Amino acid sequence: MRKIFLLIVFIFVGILGWLTWRGVDFVFIPPSADKTQITFDVEPGSSFYSISEKLYDQGFIKDKFLFKLMAKALGETANMRVGEYALDKSMSPLQILKVLSSGKSIQYPLTFQEGINIFEIATVLEQKGFGNRQEFLNLCKDKALIKELIGKDLESLEGYLFPETYMVTKFTGFKTLIQMMVKNFHEAYNEVIVNSQIQLPMHEHVTLASIIEKETGAPEERPMISSVFHNRLRKGMRLQSDPTIIYGIMDLNGGEPVNNIRKSDILNKTRYNTYKVKALPYGPIANPGKESLRAALNPAKSEYLYFVSQNNGTHVFSKTYKEHDAAVKKFQLDSKMREGRSWRDLKK
Repeated sequence: MRKIFLLIVFIFVGILGWLTWRGVDFVFIPPSADKTQITFDVEPGSSFYSISEKLYDQGFIKDKFLFKLMAKALGETANMRVGEYALDKSMSPLQILKVLSSGKSIQYPLTFQEGINIFEIATVLEQKGFGNRQEFLNLCKDKALIKELIGKDLESLEGYLFPETYMVTKFTGFKTLIQMMVKNFHEAYNEVIVNSQIQLPMHEHVTLASIIEKETGAPEERPMISSVFHNRLRKGMRLQSDPTIIYGIMDLNGGEPVNNIRKSDILNKTRYNTYKVKALPYGPIANPGKESLRAALNPAKSEYLYFVSQNNGTHVFSKTYKEHDAAVKKFQLDSKMREGRSWRDLKK
């Protein structure tokens, strides 16, 4: 009996030792020496079982059961994070588990230039494979979401999607991106309103900043452009900003790009056309950066009422219409000076 008992103990210890060695071998020893990086997706709604199956099928692990046992012992079966991960077959199952539960998905830079509008953002996102353009636009006009993020009953998030570079993943949703952009807007807005020369209601402030942003490609001109608009507003003059005509057309045509302004467009009254609308337009026409937000509240001191493009990103500023008319003739009506770059290439 004693020999049988010792044999059983020996067998039991042997099995236990084998299982321990097998487990240690599985946990810490990679299935291959191949260090070629492969992207592995954990898609929304994936179960731990489906993730394990996928890892096994792609050769990242040798045993689905032991992988699940290891994850369960470490309390990680419910911690798999949605994302796109860089894995290779020289990683041990323990390393793979840590990566997939870290949430450190592959990130990509997504840059939006100052002055971009929501229609252009939607097009960029669709072209880069992040989703349907119209779905993004619908979210930008979702009244409940706007109220949640801005605290106001606005028609659109135009003007509040702060332009900069965002690090996003393959699975970053439109709502998450919008929340990131609006959060950055609030940070920039709260910074520029401190010690500003002028106080404006937020929506008027953002609207004016968006026009300033679209009117100049020269950062140093923003305060002077701002002064012209403030001077005109003070005198009850229309702003007569060409970019507001363009946005008014886009507002009506679903955001299709506008390549030319025609005389009929100037005469057509839209809620954004500041050749027809007195004072500020209905709302922002683009998403301004921090310096345009700052310039809108800190205009330069000037008596200028007009400006015209020199076709190189800068402008000539004038106090009288006579001076302005001369500048228009020189820089806009002379085809040699314009070279097809001006919005004043008016066509019937």
